[in-house]
Amino acid sequence: MKALSLAGRYGVVVALALLVLFGAARYDYFLGAFNVLSFLRYNSMFALVSLGMAFVIMSGGIDLSVGAVAALGSVASALASGLGWAPGLLAGLGAGLLAGLLNGALVVRLRIAPFIATLATMLAASGCALLLADNQSVSASYEGSFTGLGQGDALGLPIPAWIALGAYAAGSVVLNLTGFGRTVLATGGGEDAARLMGLRVDRAKWAVYAASGALAGLAGTILAAQFGAGQPIEGVGWELFAIAAVVVGGTLLTGGEGSVGTTLAGALLLGLIFNILNFENGRGWISLSAYWQSVIRGLFLLVVVVMQAKLAGRPVPRDA
Repeated sequence: MKALSLAGRYGVVVALALLVLFGAARYDYFLGAFNVLSFLRYNSMFALVSLGMAFVIMSGGIDLSVGAVAALGSVASALASGLGWAPGLLAGLGAGLLAGLLNGALVVRLRIAPFIATLATMLAASGCALLLADNQSVSASYEGSFTGLGQGDALGLPIPAWIALGAYAAGSVVLNLTGFGRTVLATGGGEDAARLMGLRVDRAKWAVYAASGALAGLAGTILAAQFGAGQPIEGVGWELFAIAAVVVGGTLLTGGEGSVGTTLAGALLLGLIFNILNFENGRGWISLSAYWQSVIRGLFLLVVVVMQAKLAGRPVPRDA
């Protein structure tokens, strides 16, 4: 039974390794430097959003605003990029942090259900992004070093990959080695019980929403730096990708249990599926549009959730 439980949690790591081996055996240049670096550079944004989502879900909440907040962060950072990379970075982070703090206030102070609170923030952030950008893409400045945040490399890896790795390392330390991490898990496992134990539940909930917003803003900054423009209509569906990565990584949607490392594996696995589909399209055997790729992602998520629930010996999540 213990082996089955471990398979339910860490099966995503095995699946990721098997998928890499499959791609390496089937496609030329799959493990080539260009494909690997491009994959890491692009998927770092989704990994950052998934990390913030993981902490929110582990606390028993949900954050539907991360995609719109990332778009807002990309616009804010592009507007500030002419002042240099630091102001551009701080602008994106600040916009995301403000949105996250708003989510925390709505959930903690006003006691609004996370689904409704973050849905409202999603709509507000999307509108703000369009207003700031005047309903068009905002070009980032190439005169300074801002675009290097998305397009540059350091020590053989893309800078966005280093940023994501640093965020995940910090997230792992916080979750596993601090009282705050234990409070987050206890809150997700049972908020009333956590309060009775004297844990600072409200502070933990506010902090995870703030972190989720900040990480989404950081992802938006990388988006603007990588593509050279703030994208007010980008980020659609990012929240679904993040939720899928967290669930595929073994985190319970009901909260109280989760892992930072397997969340990263889940995000990489979902990104790798699309990378392999692109290679398969190039071989000419199949031709799947982005619409069919979304269908495959949804079916894959459904299969993984059902399999993990069975392996871990728990029921498939249902509405209350």
